[in-house]
Amino acid sequence: MVKGKRMTQEFYDKNAVELAPLLLGKFLCLKTEDGVLKLPITETEAYYTEQDTACHAHKGRTKRTELLYRRGGCAYVYLCYGMYHLMNVICGEENVPQGVLIRGAGVYDGPGKLTKAMGIDKTHNGIDLVNGDVMWIEDGKQPEYRATPRIGINYATEEYRNILWRFVAEKESKKTDS
Repeated sequence: MVKGKRMTQEFYDKNAVELAPLLLGKFLCLKTEDGVLKLPITETEAYYTEQDTACHAHKGRTKRTELLYRRGGCAYVYLCYGMYHLMNVICGEENVPQGVLIRGAGVYDGPGKLTKAMGIDKTHNGIDLVNGDVMWIEDGKQPEYRATPRIGINYATEEYRNILWRFVAEKESKKTDS
């Protein structure tokens, strides 16, 4: 497999709302015993600062949320509902909590399905995506996309439930000869 261009620190220095749509079409890469598993990112959600009531950091800094306050470029993996591991890309400047949830990649259309298929779990929490050799993101073609409200955040205030911070790649239509 030919290795693509890996995303640099500068890419991860963007805030979550800027980075989330830019991740679409990039490749999430994971080193496995069998080689490198590489899937195109198809769906993301931005979580931005303590004011965002859907963000894990909205109640402030805790041991669990400490990674959200790092400078961008690492993975934040946590267990949801006691059964699904979800993976976020931490981004932006240090001490401004934010991240982008990877909701889909390749044929996997849910964040729990994706992490299960790739074998991503809490052992990947905090992994360096810029210089590490376990997991990283490579460049890819930016697709057309649509922005919608985020999913599964009924606990958030109405303002943050309705904000258009979910980004979904549009599927390319297949051309047919007539």
